[in-house]
Amino acid sequence: MGWLWRAAICRTGGGGRIDSRDVKPVPGAAPRESEVVPFDRRPVTALKGVGPRNAERLRRIGVETVQDVLFHLPLRYQDRTRVTPIGSLRQGDQVVVEGDIELADVHFGRRRSLLVRLADGSGSLTLRFFHFSTAQRAALARGSRLRCFGEARRGPTGWEMVHPEYKQLGEPGGGEMEESLTPVYPTTEGMHQLSWRGISDKALALLEECPGALPEWLPGPLLAQFRLPDLGRAIRYLHRPPPDASQRVLSDGAHPAQQRLAFEELLAHQLSLRLLRQRHNREAAPPLASAGTYAGALLERLPFSLTGAQRRVAEEIGHDLGRSHPMMRLVQGDVGSGKTVVAALAALQALEARHQVALMAPTELLAEQHRDSFRRWLEPLGIEVAWLSGRHKGRAREALLQRIASGEIRLLVGTHALFQEDVAFDALGLVIIDEQHRFGVHQRMALREKGRDRGAVPHQLIMTATPIPRTLAMTAYADLDVSVIDELPPGRTPVATVVIPDSRRQEVVERVRGACGAGRQAYWVCTLIEESEALQCQAAEESAAVLAEALPQLRVGLVHGRLRPREKEAVMARFKAGELDLLVATTVIEVGVDVPNASLMIIENPERLGLAQLHQLRGRVGRGAAESHCVLMYHAPLSGNARQRLAVLRESGDGFLIAQKDLELRGPGEVLGTRQTGEMQFRIADVMRDQPILPKVQQAAQRLLDEYPERVAPLVRRWVGERERYLSA
Repeated sequence: MGWLWRAAICRTGGGGRIDSRDVKPVPGAAPRESEVVPFDRRPVTALKGVGPRNAERLRRIGVETVQDVLFHLPLRYQDRTRVTPIGSLRQGDQVVVEGDIELADVHFGRRRSLLVRLADGSGSLTLRFFHFSTAQRAALARGSRLRCFGEARRGPTGWEMVHPEYKQLGEPGGGEMEESLTPVYPTTEGMHQLSWRGISDKALALLEECPGALPEWLPGPLLAQFRLPDLGRAIRYLHRPPPDASQRVLSDGAHPAQQRLAFEELLAHQLSLRLLRQRHNREAAPPLASAGTYAGALLERLPFSLTGAQRRVAEEIGHDLGRSHPMMRLVQGDVGSGKTVVAALAALQALEARHQVALMAPTELLAEQHRDSFRRWLEPLGIEVAWLSGRHKGRAREALLQRIASGEIRLLVGTHALFQEDVAFDALGLVIIDEQHRFGVHQRMALREKGRDRGAVPHQLIMTATPIPRTLAMTAYADLDVSVIDELPPGRTPVATVVIPDSRRQEVVERVRGACGAGRQAYWVCTLIEESEALQCQAAEESAAVLAEALPQLRVGLVHGRLRPREKEAVMARFKAGELDLLVATTVIEVGVDVPNASLMIIENPERLGLAQLHQLRGRVGRGAAESHCVLMYHAPLSGNARQRLAVLRESGDGFLIAQKDLELRGPGEVLGTRQTGEMQFRIADVMRDQPILPKVQQAAQRLLDEYPERVAPLVRRWVGERERYLSA
């Protein structure tokens, strides 16, 4: 272990190995080697020094077993294996220095401090302590020899270290140097780094004694194929890297030992989704064969022709629906690519096969847009489109639920209200879910279970207008088939995007005046960094009042999340009918609104939103033949990251490129949404960093399933753990 610092004493001494007496025995008879208790079933309290209080602290960050300790890897490392001459220090270096105390004195300035001058023959250094005891001051006397670790920085009188860790070299064992780089662990309140090093030392000693307690689930041929080190060696290296290890490679996550663990974790996640898919494929679903009568009638009535991409994806869906096991298909399409009409064709196939269809969207506004589109297209064909949301109450709700349960209502559109407990279907054949990333796997499965009838489950069609980069889709949606509508309908004009500071607000107001004066319509979107819906609505109300005063000749409407649905619907209807010139709104208009005459979009504080969301908002214009513009009006100064993101949006209209940049700049949580990401939490792997190994992970997953199926379940259990429960959803 480490040094006997004055700041916090390491009780295991300065040696490298831990005696087996430092590890508490597991209660009960000592198991034979063949009966070793696996580390994932040994609580952290099995390690000496971890009592109930520390166990509770560790539990807060998901560390409950000895295995969890071994997989709790350092964030970074410190090099305490060598002494650096003071004369060769560089600004910001974290180093070990050694020297004799030349003087020690208390300085009374704005803050009282103890200043200790240390010299080693190559130069001198000031140690500065703002918090010190009388005993500490007495111990740091002239002539004492110290070894210190800290960050070198320039101070008023030369090199300084503020509150370094130190020890006096006159103490027994004081001259021993560290044998490996010193790990710095992610931690929680009450758990200090010395505690972490002690706990991890004991866990590593236990691994040395009982390697079989952490089984190697990757078979030898697979390790050889992908040139991976064995698990135990990788873990030991990462907790205690040798002095010559490259800290840059380790900080980048590029060391073979790190890649080994990331590979196994990604593999377990991939396998969990493939098991889920296998389970789906073993289930029965109603084959929804049809003659295409409804679909043909709809296509004849549409005022536009389908694009080649729409036809291709519709055929893929139609083929899936005709099979006797459940379709699980994700349809990706950029803003305005025409996913809704493809969903309508799928619904018609199910309806013609005499089954019910449920379409679920995450917000009432988006669900209402789908309801209106479906009514416009399907009611002329004699198909009723029913609507269910959280605002349905009392007898009206009861009557609606009875009609759904009896099968009288065959096509139902709504929000999350669709999977509430009292909603029952007669013969649900197809579930359509829009903006899947706003829901989680559990919610998707809950709606599927409502359709379980006579041993069969409904088909699922999942749509998103947030393009998902291929590497992320490979990781997050391995349980789904993926179709991409990669072609925009003719007539969609590219939206010219400009980025300007809000100091030019008056110019933007004049631009709105000009666009609306020419007979066009405009959006003005207000955003706030606070999550409070009330504050966002207040900001929108204030903006609407200011703009109405500045533009008295324009008809200004207002939409935000706190309006009653009927009020919101009435404003949107007026805007769509051309009775309003300018619509001031919060981001509730992100999806679903289609007003071809709107040609100008103003977005305030765009630096507060993700690229995907900005692209969605921008997609509200450019839906007609007129030249359209989007103004991103930011509040200076912009961070480097925000500047990069806005530049991407200004330069590109490609949703997939924008999504890839969003992934690079903001991470998978922002692209997938928090709920989906919550089911894809990684301990060690990083989807962005580890993109290059994902194809190998897919190969390994297939080989394990084919050749080593007995290793799949324990591997999934090791990394997915409790989250595995959704596999049975």
